[in-house]
Amino acid sequence: MQPLADDIRACQLCADRFAATETGHAPRPVFRGLPSARLLIAGQAPGARVHESGLPFTDPSGDRLRDWLGLDNAAFYDEARVAILPMAFCFPGYRKGADLPPPPICARTWRSKLLAAYPDIALTLAVGGYAQKYHLPKAGPVTATVAAWRDHLPHIIPLPHPSWRNTAWLKKNPWFEAELLPVLRARVAEVMRHDNPD
Repeated sequence: MQPLADDIRACQLCADRFAATETGHAPRPVFRGLPSARLLIAGQAPGARVHESGLPFTDPSGDRLRDWLGLDNAAFYDEARVAILPMAFCFPGYRKGADLPPPPICARTWRSKLLAAYPDIALTLAVGGYAQKYHLPKAGPVTATVAAWRDHLPHIIPLPHPSWRNTAWLKKNPWFEAELLPVLRARVAEVMRHDNPD
């Protein structure tokens, strides 16, 4: 695990791509989790704030996600229980002020190797369309995929991205908070208990 993690943290595959964005930044892979982790949070890619902090979800999206999961900061960042592995490990940069998509080369190069280092994952949270297409190969549009969340229990739960940009989506889909969130929190709590392996 450690040699692979070191290789990922040293990755420069997208250096030229990132240098050409509006932010002109260098690669900074951000991910975490020990091989004992039981909960996998598969997001999209780090944002600008996470690029600066080096810690996943240190932004308003992270606050919302922790609320959805019913986890405080200590539990969320407990590497022994939680792996946070986005579809691309680096901030992709901006184009016309909007986040660029995660470069596919990152998942193609690293994801299967890294996932193999986590044999005890009991629950994967596929956050956003990119993660859903990878972890649920038959996934369609995000709304339809999340609406079909019961089809993937108990091992995968698809979620919309917790970005503030999705506040309108949440208002249009009240079933997410009323029906999915209670099940999500209960399943996360179950997986997070050290003494309750699946």
